[in-house]
Amino acid sequence: RKFKTIIHPGEVNRIRELPQNSNIVATHTDSPDVYIWDLESQPNRPVNLGTPASRPDLTLTGHQDNAEFALAMCSSEPLVLSGGKDKSVVLWSIHDHISTLATEPGSAKSTNSGSNIKKAGNGNSDNPSIGPRGIYLGHEDTVEDVQFCPSSAQQFCSVGDDSCLILWDARAGLTPVTKVEKAHNADLHCVDWNPHDENLILTGSADNSINLFDRRNLTASGVGSPAHKFQGHDAPVLCVQWSPHNKSIFGSAADDGLLNIWDYEKVSKMETEIGGKKSNHPAGLFFRHAGHRDKVVDFHWNSIDPWTLVSVSDDCSSSAG
Repeated sequence: RKFKTIIHPGEVNRIRELPQNSNIVATHTDSPDVYIWDLESQPNRPVNLGTPASRPDLTLTGHQDNAEFALAMCSSEPLVLSGGKDKSVVLWSIHDHISTLATEPGSAKSTNSGSNIKKAGNGNSDNPSIGPRGIYLGHEDTVEDVQFCPSSAQQFCSVGDDSCLILWDARAGLTPVTKVEKAHNADLHCVDWNPHDENLILTGSADNSINLFDRRNLTASGVGSPAHKFQGHDAPVLCVQWSPHNKSIFGSAADDGLLNIWDYEKVSKMETEIGGKKSNHPAGLFFRHAGHRDKVVDFHWNSIDPWTLVSVSDDCSSSAG
């Protein structure tokens, strides 16, 4: 059932919900800006030819080039994280907008504080925008995905087309805390931080594999090998996500149209030789959904039912199971 239609200014490449308020979502399109929407207050729009786009409730500025995919919301505070083609990771606080609603145009704080509010590009003060709290530089190519540490709003990670996994801490400044130079042998497309064990981080790559990193084994100089490499896709991995219910379970989706479910605790068991012969089954893989006819671009675990997921594909369909 459709509850409301919002006409987005440009295609929706990524959408993320604010954990503290499910009515607030952030979206990425083919633009440097991040759009914030209050779904409850947004008017229901008729879909007619020539109908102008809906107006976002807040625009987050700070990227110098398109930021199309890398987008995350913090689980404990109203913080938004983004990455883009300008090779930067940008951090905002929605509170910076709330705290300056009474600020008159022209008397905003410095953009360095991230607490500025200004008129939107069309000059309409009803559509405000805010600058970032921090712009983090360390990647040498497009940033493809970002993720907050589940236990800390100050820590986050990013991956990019430079094959790097970078860990950041806002308290330590704007430069990387840890940078893994060769996390994969190709572009990195996705990253996720384990909500049950904050030492474990997953990365997915154009080399068709998923790497599991233990940050206790990483050094500031970028030295560190994955704890395990999962190989069960025949095309670039586009999305990885830990289960919110089981600490060792995660899913992966790829260009091959598959959604795979893995259990890293089964890896050692499946890799043991039985009768002198090693299994051809990918270590750790215990379920494969092959219902899509094109690449699976995103999926999400059901927060209530441990074994229910929803996925979306370029075959113009969604699938739940």
